[in-house]
Amino acid sequence: MGRIKNNKNRRKEPTDIVNEDIRFREVLVIGPNGEQMGVMMRREALEKAYEMNLDLLCVAPNAQTPVCKIVDYGRYRFEEQKKAREAKKKQHVTEIKPLRVSPVIDENDFNTKLNQARKWIEEGQKVRIDMRFRGRMITRQEVGKEIISKFTEAISDIAEVSKSASLEGNTMSVIFSPKKGK
Repeated sequence: MGRIKNNKNRRKEPTDIVNEDIRFREVLVIGPNGEQMGVMMRREALEKAYEMNLDLLCVAPNAQTPVCKIVDYGRYRFEEQKKAREAKKKQHVTEIKPLRVSPVIDENDFNTKLNQARKWIEEGQKVRIDMRFRGRMITRQEVGKEIISKFTEAISDIAEVSKSASLEGNTMSVIFSPKKGK
């Protein structure tokens, strides 16, 4: 434990206001054990923190009377970083895997793309099917819709459509996600 002495060598979050960086005239001080010590002048609050060999951290700078807490700043930062790491571990990022198909796709290519999409959906990923229309193919969108509906039908046992087929520019896209029961 110990108060931070050298301002130049300490690493801090840009939002943390600690010790000499606190510029408020009066602050509401909370002790190291959570007890309220009352409203004090900034200098007096800093002296109390220094007497305990701890730091003064501003936890609510936008309050009517800014709130500062007497803490071991090093330990406080460590605990905050630890909480952030734990939260990051628990978050699940769902990636959307893209598959590009053509309106004139051959049967074997279609089956290959279908198998790849099945594999990704079974792993819990979302799959986006992009069908790019080139040149005069844009006039034959019904052929593309048939391919997408055939794909939807073939994969409907393990996936559901989360975003139906829509045309954006010259690309028709549909997004499949794993069924909830699976």
